[in-house]
Amino acid sequence: MSSDRKTRRRGITLVVAHTAWLLFLLPTAAAAAHRPVAAAGLIVFVLLYMTLVAVPVLNLPVRPAAHHAGLAVLALLGTGLAAACAAGPGNWPVLLLFVGSAGALGLSRPVAGFAWVGCSAAAILAIGAANSLPVGDTAPIALVTALACASTIAFVRFVRLVEELRRTQLELARAGVERERLRFAQDLHDLLGHTLSLIVVKAEVVRRLTPTDPERAATEAADIERIGRTALAEVRDAVTGYREHGFARELDNARTVLTGVDIEVTLDETGQPLGAEADDVFRWVLREAVTNVMRHSAATRCDIVVSAGPGEATLTVRDNGAGGDPSPGNGLRGLAERVERAGGTLRLGPAPGGGIELTAHLPAMVTA
Repeated sequence: MSSDRKTRRRGITLVVAHTAWLLFLLPTAAAAAHRPVAAAGLIVFVLLYMTLVAVPVLNLPVRPAAHHAGLAVLALLGTGLAAACAAGPGNWPVLLLFVGSAGALGLSRPVAGFAWVGCSAAAILAIGAANSLPVGDTAPIALVTALACASTIAFVRFVRLVEELRRTQLELARAGVERERLRFAQDLHDLLGHTLSLIVVKAEVVRRLTPTDPERAATEAADIERIGRTALAEVRDAVTGYREHGFARELDNARTVLTGVDIEVTLDETGQPLGAEADDVFRWVLREAVTNVMRHSAATRCDIVVSAGPGEATLTVRDNGAGGDPSPGNGLRGLAERVERAGGTLRLGPAPGGGIELTAHLPAMVTA
């Protein structure tokens, strides 16, 4: 059964259960049996009351202005019948209990609901005083009206808060799924983009070396196979949500790959071990930085500096290549978003003495 059908069935059940309140009108209906005008007015009152109750409970498509006009008509009709017939038999002031109940259900603002209920209880007392009815007869009706309708307002407010909480939970669940999709898409892009770049570079080396140095060409071809197998394992890890490939392993891969294309690598690591989040973020930063060095820099040297203290962690990748004014592509833009989500910053610019420098800085919250 769909959620809408369940809600509609629950609403119908509440409306039917609400008819139990009509038992309070049995003495009034018996007294109106011999008064055609009063009987007709009572019938219209009951039908209007049930309609006004069904609107909020069943969430019927009725404009607020029309619903409020119906409440006003109900209040005027109930007050008029109670005032006109209060002196006779039938306990007519009880009609104001139904007026208060309809307003407690139908008015969305609690302040307006409590004001409506207060006016209904006051009208009962005023009608009793105007018709010289005993206070012992009207005061209990006014008290029941105030307490029952106030409880209705509290219950309606509780139900609306629960519904709002459910809607919020659904929105959060949808947002979480969307964020996970974006994260997976970004991870897959980073994994495949880097790996394909390595394979292309290695394949070019194999092509150049095959005529002159078959042994080294075979070694490079073996590296291509290893990189392909590693990439396959990483894609499987990404699909299952695992992150076993850490920053230390990425450093080893970076050194191996850059050395394989005749780029000298220097590594300077200082400070404390990286925390889990910093380790993951720096792994992606290093991967993208090495890819850019190989594809764009024409560098002969690459310096990797890692510094991790109790309050911050910084990764810098610097090359001595062509330099210039770097313009970030999709990979770097996605990388910047990843670093920003971790609360850090990413800077890309010319390196001192030429080349490009990429620096990622993370705050204390992501370090060990």
